[in-house]
Amino acid sequence: MTEATAEITAVLDVRGLPCANRRAIIFGHFDSLVPGQAIEIVNDHDPVGLKSHFAERAPGGFGWRPLEAGPDVWRIEIARN
Repeated sequence: MTEATAEITAVLDVRGLPCANRRAIIFGHFDSLVPGQAIEIVNDHDPVGLKSHFAERAPGGFGWRPLEAGPDVWRIEIARN
């Protein structure tokens, strides 16, 4: 995992989505990215579990850069390397 510096192609505000659907939507968008592109995730809690899932699913293939870290909103840039 490296810090991302990429073109954000979508902002996904997942706060209103059912928790069961969030990861599928996020990974669907991530999978459509080409290297150098990124998505921004807006969440209502620290997405540390999502970061772990990315580390397992795409080791070395993504960048993770916090843009805002709570306490009410977390924004994360996730880039495809």
